[in-house]
Amino acid sequence: MKQHVKIEYTKRFTKQYSKLSPKFREQFKKRQRLWLNDPYNSQLHLHMLTGEYAGLYSINITGDIRALYEKINDSYVIFGFIGTHSQLYG
Repeated sequence: MKQHVKIEYTKRFTKQYSKLSPKFREQFKKRQRLWLNDPYNSQLHLHMLTGEYAGLYSINITGDIRALYEKINDSYVIFGFIGTHSQLYG
């Protein structure tokens, strides 16, 4: 069921996103649409993070690229980070 969600992006996310190849930017758009329609779709591997990113959620964009967001409430999220697993987690 499609949910109505207000989505914002941090400056850091926007900068990281702009450095992605056009192919990966398009893949993010596809995965974001999938997430809006079915946030628990198995392709997304949605999970809450611990440690440095505690409280944020991660979704898979590709095999190696992740997008991290903060859920403010059921209808408002802020995407804060996007990058490869090693870029985000060291």
